[in-house]
Amino acid sequence: MQLKLTALIDTKSTPVVLRSEIIASFLYNCKMNVLKLDKQHTWHPYNSLPSRTKILAVKETYAQTIVLEDGSELVDAMSSWWSAIHGYNHPVLLQALQEQSQIMPHVMFGGLTHKPAVELCKKLADLSGLPSVFLADSGSVSVEVALKTAILYQKARGKNKNRFIALHNSYHGDTLGCMGVCDKKNSMHSLYADYLPNNIFCDVAELGQTIEKYKDEVAGVIVEPIVQGAGGMKIHDPKYLQIARELCTKYDIPLIADEIATGFGHTGKMWGCDHAGITPDIMVVGKALTGGMLTMAAMMSSKNISDTISNSQIGVIMHGPTFMGNPLAASVANASIDLLLSSPWEQRVRQIELLFQKGLEELKAHPLVADVRNIGAIGVVELKEASYAQAIQDHCVKNGVWIRPFGKLVYSIVAYTISKSELSKIILSIKEAIASIK
Repeated sequence: MQLKLTALIDTKSTPVVLRSEIIASFLYNCKMNVLKLDKQHTWHPYNSLPSRTKILAVKETYAQTIVLEDGSELVDAMSSWWSAIHGYNHPVLLQALQEQSQIMPHVMFGGLTHKPAVELCKKLADLSGLPSVFLADSGSVSVEVALKTAILYQKARGKNKNRFIALHNSYHGDTLGCMGVCDKKNSMHSLYADYLPNNIFCDVAELGQTIEKYKDEVAGVIVEPIVQGAGGMKIHDPKYLQIARELCTKYDIPLIADEIATGFGHTGKMWGCDHAGITPDIMVVGKALTGGMLTMAAMMSSKNISDTISNSQIGVIMHGPTFMGNPLAASVANASIDLLLSSPWEQRVRQIELLFQKGLEELKAHPLVADVRNIGAIGVVELKEASYAQAIQDHCVKNGVWIRPFGKLVYSIVAYTISKSELSKIILSIKEAIASIK
């Protein structure tokens, strides 16, 4: 850029004021080229290169708002893929980030430790009831670690069991181990089916009898508590969790709860498992862990599992992400958890739930709608066809709302700090978008 600016400006003859205007104009044009450069080089998630779907260039964020490069503003109905539970740019999180950046932005976690990570592990242990905490750098990685931990637990007990039981329509991440416990037939990972392990899948109603049938073959059972996310935004009665807990305890099979999407209050309780009054053997968290500011995740396990592995000939957990325990992310996560616990988040989420329930109810009678459901900060409209997604997104964006439909699903998961007027705008935009379909 410096060479191009030099070519534009004769520093000897061009007045200072004019030089500033030229530089400002150049930088503005650079910004306007964001989408052009994006189309040439940037491969977006679940997309082609160049992108088949519309991509919007973001200039900045604040509160519940995304500001685009053209200056237009969108209320974020997705809370940045369900992570920004406090909204954007929260001063408490920014302060934690800034303060830690001056002390120690990063240091390897192998053979070293530090206060932010240790404090975070203690907080997660207290919140989950699972005292052994492994910090990771993304949700998918934390699931990988959970699966490996369950396998190691079985090996430490002298059992060679490598298969898992998971639910139909399950989604647990995009890396290979995670894809192995995603429903191969009913998920975005069906193209990899021939490469993935032969795990066992069942409906929620069949979970108990499936555990009974395969109890001697499986290393663990993995579930998304209460809400199945990317696999269809399905909401289940908590009884299946109680059945799974009872049988996994009976047969000494680790029960893994994937709370990446449901954790930190999204369903109205701290954990999805809380709806059933159970504690899993292993829990994974991510997304909202840092309030959506930095990437970080964690796996928590019972002391029985960590002791069994640690006291066996295996002795260690063979996993070590380079940025595990990153001090910046850990500091922000600590601040986010403290901020959540000191806020009236339960009342806020309950109000969001009631607004979604009341606002989306009338869509049940719409001829294009198959179902409407909601829980906590989650509102879902399931259409009868998947071909309307782009039209609905376009309509909502035009009306100042960012939403990203997925197949037949038009859903919103919002920050707990969202105002009533902002949430009403989201609900109205969804209803108007569906009503506009011809």
